[in-house]
Amino acid sequence: MLQLVIGNKNYSSWSMRPWVLLRHFGIAFEEIKLRLDFTPGSAFHRELARYTPAARVPVLLSDGFAVWDTLAIVETLADLYPALPLWPREWRERARARSLAAEMHAGFAALRSHCPMNIEAGFPAIGARILASEPAVRRDLSRIDTMWSEQLAASGGPFLFGAFGAIDAYYAPVVARLRGFALPVSAAARAYADRVWASPGVAAWVADALAEHDFIAEDEPWRSSR
Repeated sequence: MLQLVIGNKNYSSWSMRPWVLLRHFGIAFEEIKLRLDFTPGSAFHRELARYTPAARVPVLLSDGFAVWDTLAIVETLADLYPALPLWPREWRERARARSLAAEMHAGFAALRSHCPMNIEAGFPAIGARILASEPAVRRDLSRIDTMWSEQLAASGGPFLFGAFGAIDAYYAPVVARLRGFALPVSAAARAYADRVWASPGVAAWVADALAEHDFIAEDEPWRSSR
């Protein structure tokens, strides 16, 4: 059976992506959750060193063979389960979906930096303040809105390439940020975000995140305690 090493579900946006994909497509796996702690020499780092030299979650394990980095994990799953439509079947659509995933993987640093994922909490006032003071966040939001709206118009929805796939799992943490910081997007983008949030794999992750009740100060820049 596959194993997936992840961090706290409330905070770990990178862990969310492959977990949601595995869950959505019914791929059996064992979850290994490590409590996030970025202190040098922490139990988190010591345990994670057993699986990967990269010192980051997530990590996919297949009979002890480790694959890290979310894009590498998604491509590995596509190789292991070629019958499942993780990516679109048509090569142009598949290439476009991969391009959009890679854009998220490498970009949107302002949104990720200023609006960290925190499923349990809501910061609408902070979101308004960020929008007023951070043009780079506004640019990221504009690009995401345009990307989603154009792709939904091309595919006809309900997800970016029709049925739910790897690209939608990849943008699930962005949906969490939009909700948590009450960030404005167009009606089409908002409706898509709501569909992603209600999809089975995402809903299962969110339910687990809400049940954690584990405050990690380093991941809570807007709060010092519960």
